Amino acid sequence: MARNLLSRYIWLVDTIRRRGSITRRELDEAWKQSIYSDGNPLPRRTFYNYRAAVEELFNITIGFNPSDNTYHIAEDPSSEGITDWLLNSVAMTNMLSDSRDVADKIFLEEVPSAREHLPSMVSALKEGRTVEMDYQPYTRQNPSRGIVLHPYFLKIFRQRWYVTGLNVADDRVKTYALDRIVSMRVTGDTYTIPDYFDAPAYFRDSFGIIFNRGEVKEVILRVDARQAKYFRALPLHHSQQETVSDGYSLFSYRLKLSDDFVQEILSHGPSVTVVRPAELRAIVTTSLRATLDNYET
Repeated sequence: MARNLLSRYIWLVDTIRRRGSITRRELDEAWKQSIYSDGNPLPRRTFYNYRAAVEELFNITIGFNPSDNTYHIAEDPSSEGITDWLLNSVAMTNMLSDSRDVADKIFLEEVPSAREHLPSMVSALKEGRTVEMDYQPYTRQNPSRGIVLHPYFLKIFRQRWYVTGLNVADDRVKTYALDRIVSMRVTGDTYTIPDYFDAPAYFRDSFGIIFNRGEVKEVILRVDARQAKYFRALPLHHSQQETVSDGYSLFSYRLKLSDDFVQEILSHGPSVTVVRPAELRAIVTTSLRATLDNYET
């Protein structure tokens, strides 16, 4: 698909979403002011073609209200998050592509790529087909070969894509980083996700992508006033609650303790202190002492 055509689809959706609702006349005026127009209104046939393409590609429906002859984006709560992510990603890609003349002034973070296997994994999820893959974990020298997986869902965490699904041989639900997949193929075998498996609930009480069956703990962190601004802007977990005090804030969470969460706490240095539980204080203290020992030997 031509990048310019994709940009037009994004423009159409973004324009309607920002307006809430819009008539064809208002849309034509906006189109004439856009970089895609030669000063003429958006042709009716072109509009309908774009409308159909948007629904097919992004699963976004441009609805019509005959009472006031306006168009709107039909919201689907179940796909709102992925729709926003997709539109933002495509819009950012297009913007960067149009900024090649200042490429030496735009610096992007280098992150592991999942683009080789993400389309195939999405296809497997959509069609309910089994995946067979060779996987190279960081903890092993040689890859694990011939893993047969029933993909249940995909999750992005810190710009890395992960797939969670049933490892058929182990009969266990496991999570794999897509950038650690050496090779994979979508097989002709089909599967169904068990009715009892609740994907949104799987990581609800977890931080990051590590799942454990441990007990949910109430965690309270003391964060200095300056760092608290960061926590407000980017909550560590959906359960985050804040109590503001003089010079600091107390942030509370309900989650399962994990190595990922410990590393997150440590990454904030002396700005963050674990108030409770005692178990987490001990884990963080032990890690800090071990780090200090490395500098004293």
